[in-house]
Amino acid sequence: MMQSVSVGNVVIGNGRPSIIVPITAKTADEVLALAARYARESTVDLIELRVDHLDQARDAHHVSELTRAAAAIEGAKPLIVTFRTKAEGGMTALDGVDYVEFYRTILAEGRPDLIDVEVARGEDVVLPTIDAARRAGAKVVLSHHDFAATAPVWDLIARMRHMQDLGADIVKIATMPKDAGDVLKLLEATWLMSTRYAHCPLITMAMAGPGVVSRLSGELFGSAATFAMIGEASAPGQVELAKLSPVLDLIHEALK
Repeated sequence: MMQSVSVGNVVIGNGRPSIIVPITAKTADEVLALAARYARESTVDLIELRVDHLDQARDAHHVSELTRAAAAIEGAKPLIVTFRTKAEGGMTALDGVDYVEFYRTILAEGRPDLIDVEVARGEDVVLPTIDAARRAGAKVVLSHHDFAATAPVWDLIARMRHMQDLGADIVKIATMPKDAGDVLKLLEATWLMSTRYAHCPLITMAMAGPGVVSRLSGELFGSAATFAMIGEASAPGQVELAKLSPVLDLIHEALK
């Protein structure tokens, strides 16, 4: 049975999908200004700091100071720290030992609520990073992004089950659809995973225009959170917060 995950006052995996808004600013001042703005947005549940966009992205001590400052903002939302590498569509490259050490420093000094770890880094990177998160009391979003295609349904399920077995608190998978059929694959995989195999919450999405429906219909198919944008998107197909939230409410009410 799927278990929900509590982060601060947010419960992920229970009812209406949580809304995550990314911050893709380049400077610390810009990040903190946006974090303060989002703290006042009642429809925002969590904030994702996309570290790879920062002008000092590789400086883990600088990023740790920034995450502490963001957490100190009045009404601050729970924070996901994500270093999206170039290999998975991010802005900055970071591999191997440097990836592990970056997150170890962030966890020890910055005390984020959650971190996003790319499963494609390999178990020699993923497992020690998850262990460091456990010791710091942070939750782990284990993620996989395919910007080229959408794998067959049972391949997607196998990938999510593997991520869950590695120790993810939340499993995230994003694929690139070529047509509506690929979106259906992603939705079917989400439904089957959530109803048959999941022990932790799932976040799934098909990207770009055809995939927008997957960002809206998560509660029906088993995706526990979705990403919204205020201004600049961090991935193809993200929906404006003002448009997304009412649709999630509408679907939630219809499913009661």
